[in-house]
Amino acid sequence: MTDTAAAEALDSAIAVIGMSGRFPGAPDLDTYWKNLLGGVTSITDFTEEELLADGADPDEIRGRDYVPAKGVLAGADRFEAGLFGFNRTEAAALDPQHRLLLQTAWSALEDAGHDPLGAPRRTGVYVGGGVTEHMLAAQTDPALAARIGALQVRILTDREFLAPWISYRLGLDGPSLTVQTACSTSLTAIHLACQALLLGDCDTALAGGVAVDTVRSRGYVHYQGGIFSSDGRCRPFDEASGGTVPGNGVGVVVLRRLADALADGDPVRAVIRGSAVTNDGSARVGFTAPGVDQQTAAIVEAWTTAGLDPADAQYLEAHGTATELGDRIEATAATAAFKGALGTNSIGLGSVKANIGHLDAAAGVAGVIKTVLMLEHAVIAPTAGAGRAHPELALDDSPFHVVTEAEPWPEPEYGPRRAGVSSVGIGGTNVHVVLEQAPPRSRGAESPDPQVLLLSAHTEDALRALAGRLATALRAPEAPTLADTAHTLRFGRTPLAVRAYVLAADREEAAIRLAELAEGRTAVAPAVAEDLRAIGEAWLRDEMLPWPGQGRRVSLPTYPFGGESYGALTLGTASASREQESRQADSMAPDPRTPSSGAPDAQLPDAQLPDAQGPEAGDGLDASVRALLVETLGLNDAGDLGMTYFAAGGDSLAAVHLVGCLRDDFGIDVPLTLFLEELTLDELARRIVESREPDDALDALLSEFENA
Repeated sequence: MTDTAAAEALDSAIAVIGMSGRFPGAPDLDTYWKNLLGGVTSITDFTEEELLADGADPDEIRGRDYVPAKGVLAGADRFEAGLFGFNRTEAAALDPQHRLLLQTAWSALEDAGHDPLGAPRRTGVYVGGGVTEHMLAAQTDPALAARIGALQVRILTDREFLAPWISYRLGLDGPSLTVQTACSTSLTAIHLACQALLLGDCDTALAGGVAVDTVRSRGYVHYQGGIFSSDGRCRPFDEASGGTVPGNGVGVVVLRRLADALADGDPVRAVIRGSAVTNDGSARVGFTAPGVDQQTAAIVEAWTTAGLDPADAQYLEAHGTATELGDRIEATAATAAFKGALGTNSIGLGSVKANIGHLDAAAGVAGVIKTVLMLEHAVIAPTAGAGRAHPELALDDSPFHVVTEAEPWPEPEYGPRRAGVSSVGIGGTNVHVVLEQAPPRSRGAESPDPQVLLLSAHTEDALRALAGRLATALRAPEAPTLADTAHTLRFGRTPLAVRAYVLAADREEAAIRLAELAEGRTAVAPAVAEDLRAIGEAWLRDEMLPWPGQGRRVSLPTYPFGGESYGALTLGTASASREQESRQADSMAPDPRTPSSGAPDAQLPDAQLPDAQGPEAGDGLDASVRALLVETLGLNDAGDLGMTYFAAGGDSLAAVHLVGCLRDDFGIDVPLTLFLEELTLDELARRIVESREPDDALDALLSEFENA
């Protein structure tokens, strides 16, 4: 390749500047890497007791072909709702995939050293997800629709709104696309994000995917000739392979044009040199079957776009479902594409599905994140449980060898470390991405000046957890400089309500002070740098003084999301809810005193009837309106009515729903603009009650009788 061609190829390079993910057995990427390096299989085997306790069908799980195994994502029902502006009712209705993707997008931006609520302008979002039990249950539950509105249910649960919610809650104004190509969804999303960056549609992009079909403990039924393994283990390209295992997970990467990332000092973790997407069309034996030619074409096109040859690769992260047909076709296609490799068996071959199962819409991004971590650590992780390669794949005469144990990955003589990542979707969409190690970045000189580290979180517990993570990070061998750490905490994090600061002269002292903070002890401040102390005290008061130092964005521990469990709707629960409503309808005559706000047992006592006559009528209507606000906004009780509507998590859709309920249930017509005013909910309720127009004729008649 000529120097000109090489320069043009680099002009089309995309930097991975941040990433975040949660996978089976791995709540964060540090744990994910440790599991990958150790060849850990993170598939959970459920006991019968666990399955029954989580509502499984006893007859199904005791069947001969039931396999009680899955790649489980722990804590998939937990959510920091308040951090993202959702009230309790919305958070409970919000699909777990939306919750997880919002938090992972936040963490990915933090990993890139960017404030999640102050991300660069023209940041796009390209993500996708799968069908969930929660979504199906919510959209078939009339009680939920009555309570919060049918449109709100759809917006909070349908996967087509995965990307828009991220754009809305994080204030991102670039394109916002929800991508769906089945199992290749998240790798397709990454490809589309790269294309958007190169075309100038956006300057920064979030890309990835999520898959949480259910938060309940569930296995699957094995069918002879189907895609699922008979023993709950996935063994790609292995002689013992027999199918895949389902799993749940989420991953997001932050992308920028390489030239922009380098110019702005972003922490580049890897480089995407090229990508391509194809479809098998009708050139396959069936709709769900893969095809050879277009898989080969996707690989060749991606490397051609990169200005490289597939032979330049040292590793291929394959789709690797461990199905007989899938592995055979993928091996054939890859062998044809990489045929020019330097030497037989010179390219490592693996699939992360052996570790975590098949993550469906999140499978591709799981493979990308794995490969970026290997490029960073210069180690090729083993394929978990790999033994002898399947003889029918003819890998002995191919460019590949299945990686059975961790291998050093030195930088080749002819260029940087490079790898390909493939993903194949049911329906025929094939994607391939070419990854390359990041250009070298100097660590930076350690400043002799003391620094102030500004910390904030949504809760006290989160603040302590964050301090503990930072303390550990600053003691790591490759820890960033204290000045870069301070700079990133100041400019690469969203200022939240619970705050603290630490003063330190060096990294070790900072780690000690942070550890004290994590343990709930008051950090002892050094008797120096009063100007820095003034900055810290101003930070506590939500003020800011001029920042005194210089630094770069670096990768630091991200926000320690916890949050409470908001559960998830299940089809059985929705069905039971409808049956309960039906029984109540059969046992009770229609009662005009019962509001249609979605709570079937929310019958009001006579004194609270909105149309009751007498001196209590106003009090009753006021109580009913307040109860409606409490229910719709998911407040704990009427004591929370001192907040404003938007502070309580209200939005325009909830306002539309409330306007409809007030009109239909209480005969009150209020303008939508009333909810846009800066009123406490207490004042809002009073204004709503006062807006009810009296019947002038009836009032005049009553007055005439009283005066007679």
